Amino acid sequence: MDKKIYVIHENSEWTAPLFQRFDELGLPYEDWHMAKGHIDLAAAPPEGIFYNRMSASSHTRGHRYSPEYTSAVLAWLESCGRKVFNDSRALQLEISKVNQYSALKNFDIPTPRTIAAYGKEELLKAADHFNGPFITKPNRAGKGLGVQLFQSKSALESYVNGDQFDDSIDGITLLQDYIEAPEPFIVRCEFVGGKFLYAVRVDTSEGFELCPADACQIGDQFCPITEEPAEQTPKFKILEDFTLPLQSHYEAFLKANGITFAGIEIITDKNGNVFTYDVNTNTNYNRDAEEAAGIYGMKAIAEFLGKELR
Repeated sequence: MDKKIYVIHENSEWTAPLFQRFDELGLPYEDWHMAKGHIDLAAAPPEGIFYNRMSASSHTRGHRYSPEYTSAVLAWLESCGRKVFNDSRALQLEISKVNQYSALKNFDIPTPRTIAAYGKEELLKAADHFNGPFITKPNRAGKGLGVQLFQSKSALESYVNGDQFDDSIDGITLLQDYIEAPEPFIVRCEFVGGKFLYAVRVDTSEGFELCPADACQIGDQFCPITEEPAEQTPKFKILEDFTLPLQSHYEAFLKANGITFAGIEIITDKNGNVFTYDVNTNTNYNRDAEEAAGIYGMKAIAEFLGKELR
């Protein structure tokens, strides 16, 4: 049987641009959708290479246990010696910000001060450790889901004890120092093949739930990105001549944690301190921003995988 590129995922809208690039390059591939399935642990996996694009936000699309099933699939592939890009270790980081921050710390990459809490009572206790504004976020989420800003413990208490409280799918909620940027922007740094590709500035003035995927621009209720009037600054803009602080640290971090492709989000505070607050191993790209800059993430991924397949 001829070797193929096998793409492991649970969101067909997000993989469509990648499959288009495969078709353009004439690369053989197969779609492994993790909404359901079965594996025979005694059987050998097919020959080829495997690209894991499992998302932490899969539960928002009705695929609650897809990450757990993907973990089983990756264990099977890796035990049989198959080459997996964004491997089982990368999946652990994708679905847990606690794992992300712990791993980033090992490479001296600053992250915001964070407390992980399990249970409402412990969540409120944790708020006592913050003197200024803080945010809460689910340990497993994706796309900026569930991020809330609070000015005080009493505000958090009203939220936690109210009808609007939304617990993390894994039960762990993070409390984190609110990093206030001088302007409402964050920067998302894209890596392909473990190397820095480009940085995109993301406008956060309308909130935290921002995803660069085109699919989010056409009605994904969990990631409300809308078309901008021509005279306004684009929500996503690729930065020219951007120098990534600690670039070698990030690339060493990716290599040590089995991450081949990633979007890493950073924010700079008013004093010029840079913090990393999210690592996305299921990275997506904004079409308009890429066309304006003439650089294409999915094309770079497809070309990388094509070389690995050969």
